[in-house]
Amino acid sequence: MGVQDLQDHVLVQCDFEIFGTVQGCGFTKHCRDNCLALGIKGWVKNSKQGTIMGKMQGAKGDVGKMVEWLSKTGSPGSKIDKAEFTNWGTCSRLAFTDFAIRF
Repeated sequence: MGVQDLQDHVLVQCDFEIFGTVQGCGFTKHCRDNCLALGIKGWVKNSKQGTIMGKMQGAKGDVGKMVEWLSKTGSPGSKIDKAEFTNWGTCSRLAFTDFAIRF
């Protein structure tokens, strides 16, 4: 295992908000499914402002993959105009036991 491999396994967390045509196209479901497949914990929800908001925690490399997905790919039918990632930090343990859709 090299230094990069170790860095990819550091536990990180961040909040996110995704802007664009992101509601009504299964975005929260696809986000949850991708996070579960990567072992990322946290939550996602539709906001009253028409955005998608959430929090994710997991291995740095896996969270990086989700940042890419949330920024550029999204669900089929979505159009991402902007993605904001805030409150970055490391964590010694995960505060969530799964990844859930909140209402």
